[in-house]
Parts: sequence; C-alpha cells; structure tokens
Amino acid sequence: MFWTVPTLMTWTRIAAIPLIVGIFYLPLHPATCNLVATVMFVLFATTDWLDGYLARRLNQVSAFGAFLDPVADKFLVCACILVLVHLGRADVFVGLIIIGREIAISALREWMAQIGASRSVAVHTIGKVKTTVQMVAIPFLLFDGTLLGLINTHTWGVGLIWISAVMTVWSMVYYLQKALPEIRAKVK
Repeated sequence: MFWTVPTLMTWTRIAAIPLIVGIFYLPLHPATCNLVATVMFVLFATTDWLDGYLARRLNQVSAFGAFLDPVADKFLVCACILVLVHLGRADVFVGLIIIGREIAISALREWMAQIGASRSVAVHTIGKVKTTVQMVAIPFLLFDGTLLGLINTHTWGVGLIWISAVMTVWSMVYYLQKALPEIRAKVK
C-alpha cells in the first residue's frame, strides 16, 4: 500500500519541508514569509490527523504507512525547529532536547522491535500531549507577530516550546523506564 491516499498525504508532510524552509530564503517581506510558513505548517500538520483517519476509514492501514507516518512527523517538526533556531525564535537547547529525544526514542523503538518488545515503548498519552504542544508552539513561533490584535505569538510560542521541551524529556524518561525491564532481560 505504497500509493494509497493516506500514504500520499503522509508523503506531502515530507515534501513540505523544503517549501517551509525555502520560504525564508525568498526576497519577500519577513511578515509575508512568516504568514506563508505558518499556513503551510498548519495545513501539512493537519494531514497527520487526516491521513490516519482516512487510512482507517478507507481500510488502507498498512505497515508502510504506520512506519512512514511518525517519520514524516519527526522530519517536519525537526526541520521547523532548526528553522526557528536559525531565526533566533527558539533556543538551541530546545532544539537539542527535541531533536535528541526524537533520535533516541526512534533508536530505542527500533531496538525494542528487534528484540520483540515493541509494545513496551508504544505511543503513550504523554507523547501525544507533547506532540500537540509542539504543533501549537511551532506555528506560533513561525508567525512571530500579533494574532488578531491580541495574542503575541512569539511570547506564547516561546513558553509553549519550553513546555514542549520539558514534556519531551518527561516522555523520554517514561519510555526508557518502560523499556528498562526488557533491556535488562536481554542484556543478561
């Protein structure tokens, strides 16, 4: 099921990365770049929910889609975090925490799958909440202005991205604790 509608939607998140990054290199007014990048991020991030819904609804759930979906999410988030660090809108430590956790947990999940213990590191509510906070913080930081004349998106985005970083560490500790008994059993 390489070319199903849900899988194609997942591929669009990967294809969106150079578009979102590239907008900041165009000779446009910074506010225009911010708005276009924000709109693109929100649209493409929405496909994360939509592709899963369609896969279930159209009975097009596949092992490849289940693999590609979180990879696309991680690529999109990590690319946007790097852009935000480059633009000075996110702290480098936030970037290191978020990207480092994604690498570590992806490696942990791969290893746990190899030893037949992938259930011990299955997605948990804390990981979902962390992702939700990231998906709100990133467009706020990309927009970097006043929304509806009321909301300073930079201030809110910085606060939310730091909350996300704390939740990122918390979720990593949670997954490591869940995996530790399996790791101990295999190392002996």
